[in-house]
Amino acid sequence: MTGVVVVGVVPNPRGEAALQHAVVEARRRDARLVVVNSSRGDALVDEEYLQGDRLRQLQADLTAAGVSFEVRQPIGRDVAEELAAAVEETGAELLVIGLRRRSAVGKLLMGSAAQRILLDVDCPVLAVKTPPPEGTG
Repeated sequence: MTGVVVVGVVPNPRGEAALQHAVVEARRRDARLVVVNSSRGDALVDEEYLQGDRLRQLQADLTAAGVSFEVRQPIGRDVAEELAAAVEETGAELLVIGLRRRSAVGKLLMGSAAQRILLDVDCPVLAVKTPPPEGTG
């Protein structure tokens, strides 16, 4: 095992798509997978921060997938800063992020977090979209 793949994960279809692609890339590269699930810590309940059964399920799924992994759950900085820090600390060869599907107008502008990630990290970034909903082209 030589490299590291970092992935940003949130418990929604965008995060699940990113995780699926990251697992494939980690296997293909024989790399360790570093999963980052962060919270700014500014809310009493953060629905995107994995805890309890959801965290245990993620760990079980990754174990079943047969990849070496580490789950990081930092609190305090925003996701772009946390992902950039994880890439730098691990010397990652790839970062995988999920992107929101956007309307025609929304496509003119990329989300601020995704834009900052692309500008801040020094490794290739795989940006993954969720599949379109059933019945839409």
